Amino acid sequence: MEYQEGLNWIHDRMKFGIKPGVKRMEWMLKQLDNPERNINGIHIVGTNGKGSTVAYMRNALNRNGYSVGTFTSPYIETFNERISINGHPITDEQLVELIEIVKPISEELERETDLGTATEFEIITTMMFVHFGTIQPVDYVLVEAGLGAKKDSTNVFNPILTVLTSIGLDHTAILGDTLLDITKDKSGVIKPGVPLVFSIKDDVSRDYIHKILEENDSKGIELNRDIILIPENGEFQFQYGHYDFQDLKLSMPGRHQKENASLAIAALIELYERNQVNIDCNLLIQGIEETVWPGRIEVASTEPLIILDGAHNNEAVDALVNTMAKEYPNRDITVLFSAIEGKPIDTMIEKLESIADSFNVTEFDFPKALDKETVFEKVQHPVKAVVDDYKAFLDTFDGDILLVTGSLYFISEVKQKLNKNDDNQ
Repeated sequence: MEYQEGLNWIHDRMKFGIKPGVKRMEWMLKQLDNPERNINGIHIVGTNGKGSTVAYMRNALNRNGYSVGTFTSPYIETFNERISINGHPITDEQLVELIEIVKPISEELERETDLGTATEFEIITTMMFVHFGTIQPVDYVLVEAGLGAKKDSTNVFNPILTVLTSIGLDHTAILGDTLLDITKDKSGVIKPGVPLVFSIKDDVSRDYIHKILEENDSKGIELNRDIILIPENGEFQFQYGHYDFQDLKLSMPGRHQKENASLAIAALIELYERNQVNIDCNLLIQGIEETVWPGRIEVASTEPLIILDGAHNNEAVDALVNTMAKEYPNRDITVLFSAIEGKPIDTMIEKLESIADSFNVTEFDFPKALDKETVFEKVQHPVKAVVDDYKAFLDTFDGDILLVTGSLYFISEVKQKLNKNDDNQ
């Protein structure tokens, strides 16, 4: 099988949509001798902040000499990066090898059961477990959940620790209309005796998580209760138990990144206290401070200043708006916005308008991308425009700051375009 042929087969599974549940996963993994049982896995779930938290933990573990596999979504530059080791995507040949292992099993699933066809995400998740559980063992695997938690394809292994980064209103058509509905879904990753490091701002949701933790006899380690974060002029102080780290300065701006980093530090300290990892705290902090993650308030160009951020729901946009206002006060910000179906674009746009001097909408090549006219109707900003060719817009922008946002899938396309520009120079 050729690489592109295999990739086309995976992408063709997108037509089967999203089908919450783990029965297809469990069936396929059983046929493959349950590779998910062979990993030292850490499960990272939450509405926002998963990717950054994975990056912080991976970098800190790498700095301490450990090999780390990661499973993340969506990809930003190349599909292969969804399954990576020490920050390096698997090779085309490795991806093809995994497809050739999993494809016959998925076909057998269709032929011999009434569970239906495996989705794209289920296929990729199975490939990841095969890679790290059978083909390429690593010291630790950081598994980022896709959509939700309880019925997410990743919720089929027993982790050594779980991280819940946040709870917000996203994917409400599938997960429920209230924060409590979504919390009930997220709580499905809490396993008996497995510690949970978490951040929840809603009181009702927090109480529910504590209830499930108690029922499972699992330790809860909570930001702003057990983990103390004290901002200090762009830096911050971290406290957990008898650990106290002063003057931490991250490479990624924003209060939300300090929170993500704090969850990552606490998670690794907890594993150290349980003798499940051996950590040098100086190397841990060095790894945390130098971490960057594509598409999160990423400076893609300095002349002109182009910033990319994959904010794709209200909570993520709030964090973006607050960070931009703090980092770039009294600057003229041009917004270029595009989103996919199912997002609360009315309120997302309204929030972004508060920092925009001009607001531009466009569309991109993705099955669920909203057309630009639909998005434009929602914009109330006095200076607004439809951008027919966003690639030409990027090439000719000569304003103060261009903020590109609305969807990680959109950011992925924009980054690929900007990278081609760099290659051609």
